[in-house]
Amino acid sequence: MVIAVVLTAGASDYISSRVVKNNVQRIRPCNDNNVKYQMILRVPCGSGYSFTSSHATNHFAVASILVMLLSRIWGWVRWPLYLWAASIAFAQVYVGVHYPLDVIFGALLGFGIAKFVYFLFRKTNFSLGEIVY
Repeated sequence: MVIAVVLTAGASDYISSRVVKNNVQRIRPCNDNNVKYQMILRVPCGSGYSFTSSHATNHFAVASILVMLLSRIWGWVRWPLYLWAASIAFAQVYVGVHYPLDVIFGALLGFGIAKFVYFLFRKTNFSLGEIVY
């Protein structure tokens, strides 16, 4: 299970930061001259690109893989994990470093990566249910 979570987190960070951001190259709202004077910047603006939000991608990926691995045993874990990931994503927009679509697509990307890792995890015929029972 730890390997699945680490693999998910590593893959989500790499794909969001290195693959998507470097190919899309969308400027952050806090660096965009058309937008930055209309907002209250609450944190220092990063110099990197905006799309997709790596925070949203990473947190949704980890939350999703944990939900997929644990929800059969602990069904209650779904809402707290997704609420945690959503609060991180919302914060990125609130502080002015991402556009809403950056975090929405980041969340979708994170979920997709977690789904893929979970598929690989299940293909190995190894599950948490086999450990617990």
